[in-house]
Amino acid sequence: MNLKKYLSYFSIFEWCLWLGSLTVITLSFFLGGNFHILTLTASLVGASALIFLAKGNVLGQFLIIIFSLLYGVVSWEFKYYGELITYIFMTLPSAAVAAVTWLKNPSEKGKNEVAVAPLNSKKIIFLLLTTVLTTIVFYFLLEYFQTANLLLSTISIATSALASLLTILRSPYYALAYAANDVVLIGLWTLASIEIISYLPMVFCFIAFLINDLYGFISWRRMERRQLSGD
Repeated sequence: MNLKKYLSYFSIFEWCLWLGSLTVITLSFFLGGNFHILTLTASLVGASALIFLAKGNVLGQFLIIIFSLLYGVVSWEFKYYGELITYIFMTLPSAAVAAVTWLKNPSEKGKNEVAVAPLNSKKIIFLLLTTVLTTIVFYFLLEYFQTANLLLSTISIATSALASLLTILRSPYYALAYAANDVVLIGLWTLASIEIISYLPMVFCFIAFLINDLYGFISWRRMERRQLSGD
């Protein structure tokens, strides 16, 4: 891909969204005082992943794998075991499975865009049952490890499980599930930042994630309409 083609891959709005997210996160890192380089790195990788996911580009899934590893370490340091378990043992493997699924289902041969798949009643029932079961199991696991902010951590498990499954199923609604998860994580890391200011970038990270995920839903709906029309 030459430079001109690369630059035109994203719209002006998408470039502004991506670079704006990176800028806000980086500024929050320097304003935080007690610098935590791993927190910043995880935030920047995560924000970059979302802009590629919004385009239906499988590169986003590989960036999510890297983000999950980094974010897991950050969560472990603050004893957010719910987040650690969620991203290392659920989001990371789900991203790996999604990467394979997306590679096998491009919208067109040789195109860096996944084919959007509709939801049906069987898929919805599967999603609901799996999410409920996963949430119940993880609740008792998190309680056993005396996870900080247990209620919010449990809700994060539920929304993450739903988002991961929807991503594998190639549904536009994955972005709305992740947006719900972003709201929960903004709350979790706000509480963490009150105690340790160096975690402030994670708050701005998930605010940026929320905006990106909402855009991701809009982008996927456009992709869905375009693919259905054959344009």
